[in-house]
Amino acid sequence: MYGHVEKLAEEIKKGAASVEGVEAKLWQVPETLPEEVLGKMSAPPKSDVPIITPNELAEADGFIFGFPTRFGMMAAQFKAFLDATGGLWRTQQLAGKPAGIFYSTGSQGGGQETTALTAITQLVHHGMIFVPIGYTFGAGMFEMGQVKGGSPYGAGTYAGDGSRQPSEIELEQAFHQGKYIATITKKLKQVA
Repeated sequence: MYGHVEKLAEEIKKGAASVEGVEAKLWQVPETLPEEVLGKMSAPPKSDVPIITPNELAEADGFIFGFPTRFGMMAAQFKAFLDATGGLWRTQQLAGKPAGIFYSTGSQGGGQETTALTAITQLVHHGMIFVPIGYTFGAGMFEMGQVKGGSPYGAGTYAGDGSRQPSEIELEQAFHQGKYIATITKKLKQVA
């Protein structure tokens, strides 16, 4: 809503595109809140990132899904989008495809890891292969000198009241996640 996930997504896309032979695309899911509600929330206008349809997921070799957290789980807009993928689930068109997760929360206790854990169920039902980043980000995973989102599950940021923007280290972790998962996706595609 306030651009935090999009900023991480842009870095993830750069990381994925840095892998030779990988084409990365950025999409957003449809908004489900009425304009009146968005106005009361002081939500800025949506970006010009294309809106994806569920069937377009079948064209991808891998995914890195990002979403804001609402009460410790993915926002309703993303859940509504995934709920519309029943046809893909029935035919298992996403089965065997690698998928990662990243997120933005309002606070340190806002549910970064619970958001990832509850989102994994969506991947599992589709037969996707969850690819966490683990501790592959190295020393950045142990940063204690500044506020830093993210976890072994994926990149993350803290939005606070919306005014805090992703930090340099959070953006670096996002780039790393994009490159890491794109490398794994490319390897799996070569084996298939």
